Amino acid sequence: MSPHAVVSTADVPQLSANPEVNEWVVATAELTKPTRVVWCDGSDAEYDRLTQEMVEAGTLIRLNPEKRPNSFLARSDAGDVARVESRTYICSKREDDAGPTNNWRDPAEMRAELHPLLDGSMRGRTMYVVPFAMGPLGGAITQYGIEITDSPYVVASMALMTRSGSAALEYITPERQWVKALHTVGAPLVDADGNAREDVPWPHNETKYITHFPEDREIISFGSGYGGNALLGKKCFALRIASAMARDEGWLAEHMLLIQVTNPAGRTFTITGAFPSATGKTNLAMMRPKLPGWKVETIGDDIVWMRKGADGRLYAINPEYGFFGVAPGTGYHTNPVAMETITKNTIFTNVALTDDGDVWWEGMTEDAPEHLIDWQGNDWEADSAGKAAHPNARFTVRASQCPTISPDWESPDGVPVDAILFGGRRASNVPLVFQSKSWEHGCYLGATLASEQTAAAEGPVGKLRRDPFAMQPFAGYHMADYWGHWLSIGEELGDKAPKIFQVNWFRKDEHGDFLWPGFGENIRAIKWVTRRIENAVDAVETPIGNLPRTRDIDVEGLKDLSRDDLEPLFEVNPRSWLVELDVTKAYFEELGDKVPAQLFSQLDEVRGGLRAAAKEDASS
Repeated sequence: MSPHAVVSTADVPQLSANPEVNEWVVATAELTKPTRVVWCDGSDAEYDRLTQEMVEAGTLIRLNPEKRPNSFLARSDAGDVARVESRTYICSKREDDAGPTNNWRDPAEMRAELHPLLDGSMRGRTMYVVPFAMGPLGGAITQYGIEITDSPYVVASMALMTRSGSAALEYITPERQWVKALHTVGAPLVDADGNAREDVPWPHNETKYITHFPEDREIISFGSGYGGNALLGKKCFALRIASAMARDEGWLAEHMLLIQVTNPAGRTFTITGAFPSATGKTNLAMMRPKLPGWKVETIGDDIVWMRKGADGRLYAINPEYGFFGVAPGTGYHTNPVAMETITKNTIFTNVALTDDGDVWWEGMTEDAPEHLIDWQGNDWEADSAGKAAHPNARFTVRASQCPTISPDWESPDGVPVDAILFGGRRASNVPLVFQSKSWEHGCYLGATLASEQTAAAEGPVGKLRRDPFAMQPFAGYHMADYWGHWLSIGEELGDKAPKIFQVNWFRKDEHGDFLWPGFGENIRAIKWVTRRIENAVDAVETPIGNLPRTRDIDVEGLKDLSRDDLEPLFEVNPRSWLVELDVTKAYFEELGDKVPAQLFSQLDEVRGGLRAAAKEDASS
């Protein structure tokens, strides 16, 4: 057979016990016209073979085996370095179901637009069939999918990020729901006339689509080989499609971390948390607490699925099998656990290469090496103007390598959740930690979650950048309906619902200096959360929520922070809050008449309390 011949239908392997799977694989091969079709078994031998083939093709660089065993560096094309939100679509049957926070396209029109792009898109390439599980195999909350791709980089990354291969395929039986995920880099090696072209280390297409069909439980991604555009088990399945599944089936698919916190008495608390980007999410997920006797164990750093258990409580899993972390800013000072996790068996993408065959990025060490090869393959010196690593450079590694991984991280039915945190990056207004007054009020806190913009490139500095529930780019349906779904989950859970808190490590004083040390010291705020779960301390009722008494925040051992210094961290200024509520009301109104009435009621209740407090301040 010619190296560029199109595989015949008769030669397409059909290895699934599910006829629907086999039919889809054959139909996809007929459409995309690869040279061959390979079903991935998920074995170590397969991973080693693929990575070696990519080294030979120039896609991967093998790192120094003494410094970084079995690890690789990939350099993507400069035109394919991050999620492409402008080309990400929700293709629901009704535009109103997608809502104003999503790009919507009619599903029939989108399929018609994609079909000619997909036709022959894998000519000259291998079509890989990757069965995978999101969650522990056989688990009560686990879901399954199959990604078809022509990218060996994606296959290797899915092997680290999901439970992929033959074991997952066994669970995709005729009676089980599964998600179709079709991906191609859109760079065939042979055109329709049979003319061959040279391959490149990082193939992609300038035209890109990341499309989701929630009613069909299907994903089609064209043109990008990078990150969430291509690793379709992650944001595409685990959030956009899964959130729609969760709405229909009565569970939650969330952009959250998942940790277990054990106090000195040996009691363990399970905590989830929704944190927008650049708000310390991974640092909390892998925290080394600074309080003696406290322990934080990692279950997940990015995505959580939660379902009501037989005992009426909410149970959670991390559906992923690995971490796809942002490298820049990750260092031994900020996140030593992450640094220990990636010492081996890791794929790094768009970081810098050291002269001795290791990796480096901004924030990894205090001082940069004198010389590096930057993420684009160019010489870089310590006084160079540009960054050595791309700001969205990544590491991909299995979670099992994390030194703080919880023994419960693969519990098939999940772990019961005690508390839910919402955290943004706020220089003003939001206290260090406080508790919601109720589940409804907690949903209001999630719906109003925001960070203050810190750079002119993001918009006016200080303006709130909304990211409700940290799901703005990831909810697969109308955001206001998503809020309504959270409210309905609370009604179903009743008094067995987890307690909800908001945290903010980033409050500043009038000079622009941080008021709180952050990082491992954040355990002091988490300690108060656990004590509230135990009903061991009282709280101060305020219009925005229930705040700690400053005497209940443990400051022992903090050199630069006394108990008196805590007051500004918990100040609630009624006037500045009232200004923010006007902005919040306008934000709710932008989302239209689907916003639940309960959230407007919560806003009015907070406003009423703040107005009363403002009058009291004025009279005194």
